[in-house]
Amino acid sequence: MSSMDQTMKFNVKAEGVESSSGDILLAVHEALLEKEYNPINQIVGYLLSGDPAYIPRHNNARSLIRKKERDELIEELVRFYLNSKKS
Repeated sequence: MSSMDQTMKFNVKAEGVESSSGDILLAVHEALLEKEYNPINQIVGYLLSGDPAYIPRHNNARSLIRKKERDELIEELVRFYLNSKKS
């Protein structure tokens, strides 16, 4: 059997380093402040609805926040909150 008849595994490396949920939230927060939106209201609106229109394209914030699933972002928020209460 030739190597062309065998199943091959193909891995695609992501460009750059993957951002953490916390880093993404901070970057989106900054973009929202620059556009003079209320960052808490806009991020909560996005997390509850999934509608990317809550996040502006400014500084690539909309694309950035969509790199993570909403549940991952919520998990990061809960983890941060609970860890801050333990200290």
